[in-house]
Amino acid sequence: MKSISILGIYVADLAFFGNTIPVPGETILGKKYIIGPGGKGSNQAVAAANAGAKTYFISKIGDDQFGAMAQSIYDDAGVDYSKVIISKEHDTGAAGILISKEGQNAINVVPGAAAALTIEDINNASDVITQSSIFLTQLEAPKDIVLYALKLAKDNNVTTIFNPAPALAIDKDIFSLIDYFTPNEKEASFYVNHPVENKNDAKKASDQLLQMGIKNVIITLGDKGAYFASNNDRFYIDALEIDVIDTTGAGDAFNAGLAVALIEEMNIKDALTFANITAGLSTTKVGTANSMPKRAEIDKLL
Repeated sequence: MKSISILGIYVADLAFFGNTIPVPGETILGKKYIIGPGGKGSNQAVAAANAGAKTYFISKIGDDQFGAMAQSIYDDAGVDYSKVIISKEHDTGAAGILISKEGQNAINVVPGAAAALTIEDINNASDVITQSSIFLTQLEAPKDIVLYALKLAKDNNVTTIFNPAPALAIDKDIFSLIDYFTPNEKEASFYVNHPVENKNDAKKASDQLLQMGIKNVIITLGDKGAYFASNNDRFYIDALEIDVIDTTGAGDAFNAGLAVALIEEMNIKDALTFANITAGLSTTKVGTANSMPKRAEIDKLL
């Protein structure tokens, strides 16, 4: 059975809802708060499993209440977390999320135990990585660990999806290891040193990124859709028209949807449609991992 391996972090999301997101020095009265599971890699693992893929998650969590929350949601979603290390030396991470009434967000992530991932941990999970069809990762885990795992996957002919979030400087030789590069507008701007705000900006940025050695570039543009570019094809795909409640985690849903579509051997346009629907549906519920749609919900909109 084809599988997806995902390296990343789990954190507990502490989400605070208000009319606006406060600026530095400002205090506002919020409407409500919720505590739930989060972390980009963890969200992606839950989303991929919900969408029907055999999914392995590689990470480190604490032996505490937040860590127990992670294990519970993996059990519910069907994520294989046999490669998630439960540490007695480190606390599980947490993220503070501020959400406006328009659904926009600002996030502060403290990785906690996941920041203590080591190369030895990756080696211990190497069988899962090398035997998977897709390896998906981001930049919330320690950068040297992420890049080590990315190289391990590519050396074993595993298709790689690299979601550069948060955007961090990486050596140029890393770009040749990336099959699918999936930044949002702000992350794409970081790597090309110019603003990416619309289709024309995305086209220009994609051309620059392809020249760096990346095989396929997908720049997500929020409610403006997404732009795809490879050396053979270029096209724009509109965002799903849907009533948005909370955009937190939509990028994670998109990446997971892309991974699932690719292991199902959809062509790239169909794969991006699948990813777009997965992301759009995630915005109709509050939270991150808890908002990831089930396959039946996705299939209704295909």
